[in-house]
Amino acid sequence: MRPVERGPIPSAPDGAPRVFAEYQDARADLIAHLGEYCSYCEMQLDASLAVEHVQPKKGPGAQPHLALDWGNFLLGCTNCNSTKGHRAIVIDDYYWPDRDNTLRMLVYKEGGIVQPHPDLTPDVQERARRTIEMVGLDKNPLNDPQASNRRWNNRREAWDMAERARQRLAAHDTERMRDQIVETAQAKGYWSVWMTAFADDADMRQRLITAFPGTAIACFDEHGLVVTRPGGRI
Repeated sequence: MRPVERGPIPSAPDGAPRVFAEYQDARADLIAHLGEYCSYCEMQLDASLAVEHVQPKKGPGAQPHLALDWGNFLLGCTNCNSTKGHRAIVIDDYYWPDRDNTLRMLVYKEGGIVQPHPDLTPDVQERARRTIEMVGLDKNPLNDPQASNRRWNNRREAWDMAERARQRLAAHDTERMRDQIVETAQAKGYWSVWMTAFADDADMRQRLITAFPGTAIACFDEHGLVVTRPGGRI
């Protein structure tokens, strides 16, 4: 899960902080800051990418006073949005891409599998597990017959593409090849999969970190390795 910086509230033409009449009005600004990617599963989308409320705007956990709050917005695909639903959210029970270094909590594996990182302490693993379950990143046809959706299948395809790209780069390492890999990653999405594939290539990690809009630069050292997010819990 890519750690992101949403940035400050966008400015209106007069320079004042923008006031959103409807939460959907924030969509273009969010895409400009974060790219056309789901903030949870990292799928690349365009028309069906929606403004996602961290704290729900309706339902049993509703926080209506945050319905138009820029700080309560992320971007979500249909699958992540529907799985998260309108449950009551206790922020500290989960990790969040705009608050924590969410790449540290997960491992991405062949076949599009997402799991809590095995090196975490038990309490951190449990919070990571809850985060995965909150948006259904653990759902796949191996454990849920109803989970054969675009989200899992595209992540599996991205894994295969990234692995082939890594092998091709090892055989023919050029600047043009590296640029092409980054462009392919941007078009496909699933940033964490590409970061995993190039875990041993500091240059590619840095390229991927800077190429995706809104990636939280402070979550990485000069070699592109994950560090605790300033002000975050992981």
